[in-house]
Amino acid sequence: MATVVRPAGTQVRALRSEDLDTISAIEVAAYDFPWSLGVFNDCLRAGHSCWVLSVDGVIAGYGILSMGAGEAHVLNLCIAAVWRSQGLGRHLLRRLLDIARWNGAERVFLEVRPSNPLAKTLYESVGFAEIGRRPRYYPARDGREDAIVMALDLLPL
Repeated sequence: MATVVRPAGTQVRALRSEDLDTISAIEVAAYDFPWSLGVFNDCLRAGHSCWVLSVDGVIAGYGILSMGAGEAHVLNLCIAAVWRSQGLGRHLLRRLLDIARWNGAERVFLEVRPSNPLAKTLYESVGFAEIGRRPRYYPARDGREDAIVMALDLLPL
């Protein structure tokens, strides 16, 4: 496997309300059934752990994590198309896992579409494993699509 070097000037920082239009545009460009701007705003207002990844000050992606009762759930993780295949998704995912661990999570969950094998491969590469399926979870062009439920047990620091 080729080594991927993350671009210089990469930073992960807390999402701010002024970032919402930018991350919403990344979401709309990436998915057939994107989250609305309102969903992102609700996540921010609800106090979910919301982060952006930037390269030289330009937002390249975002991640949203919910936490509670010793568990965390990756709600959304996306890297803009022009920034993919540079290790940024892995970098952001690892930061979300660090944040979950720092906040006392012992296990992290997520759902991924079977039609998104690149995301599934990313999650597996950091140790996530499939633990089940949610039938007809996601909207799809031809009706509904199952979700693959994945989990990762976090080791203490």
